[in-house]
Amino acid sequence: MWKSPSSSSSLNIHLFLFVLIINQHVTVSSQPLHTKSRWIVNSTGQRVKLACVNWVSHMDVMVAEGLNQQPVDAISQAIINMGFNCVRLTWPLFLFTNESLGSITVRQSFKNLGLFGSIVGLQANNPSIVDLSVLDAYQAVVASIAKNNVMIILDNHISKPGWCCSRFDGNGFFGDKYFDPDLWLQGLTKVATIFKGTNNVVGMSLRNELRGPLQNAHDWYRYMQKGAEAVHEANPNVLIILSGLSFDKDLSFLHKRPVNLTFSGKLVYEIHRYGFTDGDTWSGDNANQACGLVLNDMVSKGTFVLEQGYPLFVSEFGVDQRGTNVNDNRYFNCFLGLAAELDFDWALWTLVGSYYLRDGVVGLNEYYGVLDWNWRDIRNSSFLERISAIRSPFQGPGYTETRLHKVIFHPKTGLCVRRTSFLQPLELVSCSEAAAWRYAPQKTLTVIGTYFCLQADKLGEPAKLGITCSDDSSKWEIISDSKMHLSSKLQDATSVCLDVDSNNVIVTQTCKCLSTNDTTCDPGSQWFKIIDSTRVTKTTKSFLQIKPIIRFLARSFFGSYI
Repeated sequence: MWKSPSSSSSLNIHLFLFVLIINQHVTVSSQPLHTKSRWIVNSTGQRVKLACVNWVSHMDVMVAEGLNQQPVDAISQAIINMGFNCVRLTWPLFLFTNESLGSITVRQSFKNLGLFGSIVGLQANNPSIVDLSVLDAYQAVVASIAKNNVMIILDNHISKPGWCCSRFDGNGFFGDKYFDPDLWLQGLTKVATIFKGTNNVVGMSLRNELRGPLQNAHDWYRYMQKGAEAVHEANPNVLIILSGLSFDKDLSFLHKRPVNLTFSGKLVYEIHRYGFTDGDTWSGDNANQACGLVLNDMVSKGTFVLEQGYPLFVSEFGVDQRGTNVNDNRYFNCFLGLAAELDFDWALWTLVGSYYLRDGVVGLNEYYGVLDWNWRDIRNSSFLERISAIRSPFQGPGYTETRLHKVIFHPKTGLCVRRTSFLQPLELVSCSEAAAWRYAPQKTLTVIGTYFCLQADKLGEPAKLGITCSDDSSKWEIISDSKMHLSSKLQDATSVCLDVDSNNVIVTQTCKCLSTNDTTCDPGSQWFKIIDSTRVTKTTKSFLQIKPIIRFLARSFFGSYI
């Protein structure tokens, strides 16, 4: 439990998270940040991976959510304690461009909406904020986040304060009712100028989820380039993040025409993806087929920018934290595999446990929130454990600790494959302890530094390591539309796939969910992703020190005694 130094109120963050965090490389930046090919790096040239959470501050009240429930410093501390190194803090354009809106007090803003109960909570938890102007309150929240050494991405989420987004809400694209391009440029310039001296403000996202009947690529280039130049002129030290079309799903127009800017080393692209982005595809169709289709769409419309030499920031993704949404669960198994494989930067939706007012409901519970309704407890601690692997870089500048190797990642658990000794079965553990593998053109998976390869033994039994690596049981094909089944053959030619038993032991089972007609099957336990890494883990370090085969065998049999 961590207690706020300014209040007896606390956020009950479980102890295991502290252990989790000290074992992670959750880098906080050395200012300013810039880009180096597809990586975001700090002033020393080391990669900084953005592992952010979204904190909503663009709604009708124009105040960061949750300040009626907990002190702002307690929330800021909880963000870092939960393993995030960054906040994507949203803001409505009119907060900074409409003086009559920005100058009203926080108290008056809540009164105007009839939120008298929230005022009581604000007075108790944040007495220094309740009588500030809403514009000053926004700056106070930024200051609190920065004081707690969390990086900040300022995101222009919408123009008129309120929930986002629909195609016809007047906030969708340049020229819409509430989206005057000139006013938008003024707002970007003002925000960039106000926070120029705040070191932890590392980036600005120019506009969230462009959309609606007016959207077109020609105007996207026209105005997004102007916005980027305006921000850079006002504050050359921030990353400039550009979103795509169609609710930030589509950057495909960049295949043919790059952005033309007067500066370099600052440009990042962002995309969004949720389970509901594709309707009920995940629960209504075959999960392997759905995964293949969605991943192909994400690659062709978004993740290709990595190959073009630009960082990609997946600034919104998330799931129902209750764990009962089949559509979300299957989507996330697929998404997490891609996130590990491509090692991109990201921001989870959302920190918010509840809203002051959303969709006419006071105190609406946000089931996508990592915090619960009262902003005190973690809604689903196993989810935070699961995403711990993607918080740390697998590779990038400053993380070339060893030669390139493979790690076998299991998205459903967020864990990686390791062997502890020759006599013990392969198991799933934290990716900081993963084994280092070589995946050869012959389809063999060999533990680096040894002669041992992964083999299928018997149906329903643990997979094993052996030194005879030329037969079919030692070859592992990547199959199915998801490209996440690892399939081999037993001695009797029976096809099997890697799977995980209830003890997190790696076993081989009959491959499941391969038929596209099977829409009820969940293949998550059999989904593995072979990913690139240049990081030394506890296991890879020990293997790299063991070169002679005799020493390897001795260590395998006698474990930690040598």
